[in-house]
Amino acid sequence: MIGMYTKIKERFAQIVAENNLLDETVRISAKTLTPEEAIGNPESDDFPILKGHERMMQAEFRGSFGQAFTDMYGDFEGTLQDVLYMELNNNFRRAIFIATLNAVMRNLGLIEGSVHCKDHGPEECGLDLVEFLEGCKISRIALVGFQPVHARCCSGCYELKILDLDKENIGKEKFGVVMLDGDKNAKEVLKWCDLALVTGTTVVNGTIGPILEMAGKKVVFYGISIAGVAQLFNFNRFCPRST
Repeated sequence: MIGMYTKIKERFAQIVAENNLLDETVRISAKTLTPEEAIGNPESDDFPILKGHERMMQAEFRGSFGQAFTDMYGDFEGTLQDVLYMELNNNFRRAIFIATLNAVMRNLGLIEGSVHCKDHGPEECGLDLVEFLEGCKISRIALVGFQPVHARCCSGCYELKILDLDKENIGKEKFGVVMLDGDKNAKEVLKWCDLALVTGTTVVNGTIGPILEMAGKKVVFYGISIAGVAQLFNFNRFCPRST
């Protein structure tokens, strides 16, 4: 995990330096979005952000926005240098860093889709996922992080196992699939699957390194949190309705 974040920091620092941003007095503010601000009113009420377990951190840089999901949230304001020097030793700090990275890369035109889709977007994303998976020629999917629309779309046509870290979800059945412990069952499930559909929030909660080690090229990340890091490391990312 430490190695992964060192690499991310190094690449982000290079971007900042190449664009002469480090020594400028650039202010970054990250605010906690309410569920409605973040994703509007989707038809499903199972989204983690609507249940209160996660919130969206949003960074604004020169009028551009970058977002990251986290279960540790609050406000922050500082310079890019402050963010780069920050020790990424908890989910709150990693959320600040990742949201900031996404906002800066968006502003520089290096990424698109750094803002979560709203209202009907999540349901439409599910239709996009069905089409995407049809071209993958797979039968066994590991969904890492419970995303209700994705779980529903995958459960009908594929062998599906769901990994989650939310204690309230583990052991419960959703769409005919019992959700497994994301800590205890990860190695077994990621070895079993043909494709691992992994929430981008793993880059905030510190699990991205181990998951990549276990699943490797099987991983397709989804969501907005991973936008900048996916671009930096050429990871596969699925997030067709983000803006």
